[in-house]
Amino acid sequence: MIRDVVLTLWLLKLFILENVCLCVQDSSKAVSLGLWMEEMIFNLADSRLFFNDLEECDQVHIDDVASDDNGQDLSTYNFGSDGFQSPAGAGSLCLGSGVHGGVDWMRKLAFRYRRVKEMYNTYNNNVGGLMGSPKREEWLQLRREMEVLTDLWLTQALKALALINSRPNCVNVLVTTTQLIPALSKVLLYGLGSAFPIENIYSATKTGKESCFERVSQRFGRRAVYVVIGDGAEEESVAKKKNMPFWRVSCRADLEALSHALELDYL
Repeated sequence: MIRDVVLTLWLLKLFILENVCLCVQDSSKAVSLGLWMEEMIFNLADSRLFFNDLEECDQVHIDDVASDDNGQDLSTYNFGSDGFQSPAGAGSLCLGSGVHGGVDWMRKLAFRYRRVKEMYNTYNNNVGGLMGSPKREEWLQLRREMEVLTDLWLTQALKALALINSRPNCVNVLVTTTQLIPALSKVLLYGLGSAFPIENIYSATKTGKESCFERVSQRFGRRAVYVVIGDGAEEESVAKKKNMPFWRVSCRADLEALSHALELDYL
């Protein structure tokens, strides 16, 4: 348990352009860029983060199946020929520490999540290196177009995240309704990997946001101070139920106000 920590819980849709469509004049361009980014997200998830294997075996947290990992050296491990398959109806077999699909199968599942964690930690500040050429150049072009369209929305978000990270005993935690593997892909592609350690990312797809709140609270303890940043009524309702202050972020102006409040130590 961590004492006297300030946690900023970000409960935002990671498809940033879903929000900024409401804040820009050229909404058709925003939709086009959003679809382009979505394609890149799933391409990265499938090609580098085992999403084809893990889609039906979603977890809330990257370490949820770590207890099934025997620690085997994976440096020469061949994931393509280990016989792992996500079986039909795997959703009932992949409930974290619940029902297992066999010891050997669960071990191979755990290996994949361990490798995802290694990849994230290696490339959290260099996703271009993970993508390789020509995907890297395509991603850079997309990022430039997004920043122009949204008047540096992402830059403003990164500023707020960096301000929080720069403070002693302050932590950024992300809770998202996106499945865990695509969520990690999104975080990397949006350049947010340095702001969110992989251990601080939770997927609420299977259990809901309130359950994720409970996990975070159990992890960091009652003495931690929680501030919730979100973009919808559900997030605000959960924060209110937990007696946590809520800051709504749905457009760039909201992010500017957040950064300003952080700079003045209002938060």
